[in-house]
This record gives sequence, structure tokens and C-alpha cells, in this order.
Amino acid sequence: MSGPQLQHAGLNLLDTDEMEPAEAALGLYGFWIFLMSDAILFALLFAIYGTQLTATAGAPGPAAEFKLGPAFIETLILLTSSLTFGLASIALKYDRGRTGLVAWLLVTLVLGIVFLGFELDDFRTMFSDGATPDRSGFLSAFFALVPTHGLHVAAGCIWIMVMLVQVAVLGLDARVKLNLLKLGLFWHFLDIIWIAIFTVVYLQGTLT
Repeated sequence: MSGPQLQHAGLNLLDTDEMEPAEAALGLYGFWIFLMSDAILFALLFAIYGTQLTATAGAPGPAAEFKLGPAFIETLILLTSSLTFGLASIALKYDRGRTGLVAWLLVTLVLGIVFLGFELDDFRTMFSDGATPDRSGFLSAFFALVPTHGLHVAAGCIWIMVMLVQVAVLGLDARVKLNLLKLGLFWHFLDIIWIAIFTVVYLQGTLT
């Protein structure tokens, strides 16, 4: 008699996996609740940012500080990282072994680190121009929103490194697969938030 099986896009818990479908579903449900709470956090930060757009108090404003070119490059990098994580999920789903999975996870990790490098360089430029969080309500709101997303990306990069260690040590057992699926949800969620940041913050700031 074959064991329990759970099929999910990006995840297969096969007959050899020692996890009940209900247990896996409960873990995913709990993680969705976490993502929804994180979405509420970002919604509040976006709302605060919207109320502070004109509160520059003589400090540099969005038109002076935001550079659409670097922000667009960061967007391309993060969207590409979402594609590479999707390819890692495909390698996992169709049980193509560890090599493809690890390779695509490493590419995703590198893209995440490159994104953070570009973002930190943007912040350094703003600081050198005197656009620091203490100068105005607008800058305080900006540095509350955008670096919070950056911290999430940094956490995602650390999580990828942890998963690479787990894959190397534990193999592709049911819990590792489940953790990879949660990581995928988290990473794609960050891409969605960044698209909102690019549109609401950078695109609106440079074109208005």
C-alpha cells in the first residue's frame, strides 16, 4: 500500500516521504498567515509614506533623490531572481536531483545579494546628499519602507543559505521540501512588494 501523497506546484511529497498531507497543509497554512501579517505591515508603511510625500520640510524630495535607472535595474535583478527560484522549484517538483536545485538556488542567492548591493549604494548616495531620515517626514517614511523590504531580502538570502546546508546534510526529505516551498512563497512575496515600491515610490517620485 502506497503512503500518503501531496501534490503542489513546486513541491512533491512522494511515497517515500514521511509526512501526512494534513501535517504539510497545516504548515503551509501557518506560513500563509505569516505572509498576510507581513502584507499588513507593508500596507501600513505604504500608507505612512503616502501621507508624508509632501512633508519634505526643505530637505531633498523624491524628484531630487530618486534615480529611475538604478531602481529599474534593481527591479530586473529581483524579477530575474524570482525566475531562477521558479526554475529551482521545477527541479524540485520533477525530482531532477540536487544539482539543478542547488545551482538555481545559488543563482537566486547571488542575485539577491547583488540587489542588496545596488540598494545599499542608493542609500549611500542619498546620505551623501544629506537625505537622511532625520531631515523630514518624507525621508523618515521612505527609510521606514524601503529598507524594511531590504531587510526581508537579506533574511531571504540567509534562508537560502540555510536551505543549501539542509539540502546538503539532510537531502530532499519531506520537511526540506516543505521548507523550500515556504521559502519560495516568501521570495515571490518580496518580488510583489518590490514591484509596488518601484511603482509607488520610485516611478511616481521621478515622474511627478
